[in-house]
Amino acid sequence: MVVPVGAGGEAAGDSALDAVLGVPASEVLAACQLTGKAGQTAQVVAQVGQATTRVAFLGTGDRSARALRRAGGELGRMLRPGDRAVAAVVAGQPDDQVLAFAEGILLGSYRYSEKSSAEVKDYKTAQVHLLAAAPSPTEAGAVGRPDLSSAAVATGGLVVPGDAIGEAGAIAAAVALARDLANTPSIRKSPQWLAEAAVAVAAQAGLTARVWTETELGDEGFGGITAVGSGSARPPRLIQLSYHPPGASRHLVLIGKGITFDTGGLSLKPNDGMKAMKTDMAGGGAVIAVMSAVAKLGVAHQVTGLIAAAENMPSGSAYRPGDVITQFGGRTVEVLNTDAEGRLVLADALAYADVMLAPDVLVDVATLTGAARIALGSTHAALYSTSDQLAAALVAAGEASGERLWRMPLVPEYREALDSPVADLANITRADGQAGSITAALFLREFAGACAWAHLDIAAAARSGSDDGELTAGATGFGTRLLLRWLLDQPA
Repeated sequence: MVVPVGAGGEAAGDSALDAVLGVPASEVLAACQLTGKAGQTAQVVAQVGQATTRVAFLGTGDRSARALRRAGGELGRMLRPGDRAVAAVVAGQPDDQVLAFAEGILLGSYRYSEKSSAEVKDYKTAQVHLLAAAPSPTEAGAVGRPDLSSAAVATGGLVVPGDAIGEAGAIAAAVALARDLANTPSIRKSPQWLAEAAVAVAAQAGLTARVWTETELGDEGFGGITAVGSGSARPPRLIQLSYHPPGASRHLVLIGKGITFDTGGLSLKPNDGMKAMKTDMAGGGAVIAVMSAVAKLGVAHQVTGLIAAAENMPSGSAYRPGDVITQFGGRTVEVLNTDAEGRLVLADALAYADVMLAPDVLVDVATLTGAARIALGSTHAALYSTSDQLAAALVAAGEASGERLWRMPLVPEYREALDSPVADLANITRADGQAGSITAALFLREFAGACAWAHLDIAAAARSGSDDGELTAGATGFGTRLLLRWLLDQPA
């Protein structure tokens, strides 16, 4: 039984709850020092009829979508396989509150494990029933860690508009897919592996897929992707997933950085800097996850997802500082640091999208710079855009989805720091410490063309060091909820 505790530290319920507990609920709250802060929990054991059950007091804060999402996450984390929980947290509330709470439960219940003991053949899901003003409880959905093969189709067919539970399930399944992709160790996660996972998603979600091999990338002039992948025995790939619903009038292109492991190349990272680099393809994983759900959620616009996948490794064949490479479309770039590789693969994808796909809007998402983490920490991702309207829409989608953005400036005066004496531009500035996240965005802008463009630097937000609300330790799937909300909110 889940009992909500509001911001004033008062539990919902009546004398019947006191009878079940054997003591007044107010005394339980006082003894457990519950204030109602969103996500705060305490559990007691009570006798209900002939059964002994856990009673979970759950802080719901101000009952905003953010608070309910956090509360739901903590409830999801409490659930054990086979549990059946009943909650009146959102009874009779608006759909956005039901959506946030159900989404939180599903996201908080996510687990990823490579432990040998984690393999359970007859895994039992947990169930949560949300009590509402209806003859019978409304099931929030089965919770548990969706595996890679089932995450994209965990909730069945097309979600009916207004079905908050169905929408929450579809979004949470997409986030689970993004997390699975990013959490998978890089010993298995080559660019080809990522391409095969994307193709499998396309088959399940009714999308079309195309994958460029290393030979095709070289022949067609993708100099950034081929250079970054040149040091690895596992060659690069460019992945394209396409969704074109009948009657679509706008074309929205999403581009994700897909560096399946980043050593820094010859500009080698220290060991501690590599430990989280299996998640350096989190932007690409988010794009694949978004594409897995667009048809199910009924997105009205044509959407293309591009994932530039490569492994950045040092070897005798690796690209070097001082090399000049030719990006897709012909622009040349002087490489000053091989650890600034993400912008090189994204530049190819941006230029290809601009020239070949005729997009109305371009949005790229990438774990691009440590500077973004220094500027904003892990609660917000950095947003850069050439369009005020696009930036405002993305910020609003971030607030609604719980994946918050902070708009950063594209400072024109900083552009000259990327000038090169031997190429059209350099991949980093020659001066140390100069606005690294901003200059990385200015580099990408050179390849985005004239359409509305936004860049999301999710370097910190893509990873969580611990369980926290709807987040679980490891990859967060950041960008998936945000971009799905943005796509759904786009006017027809």
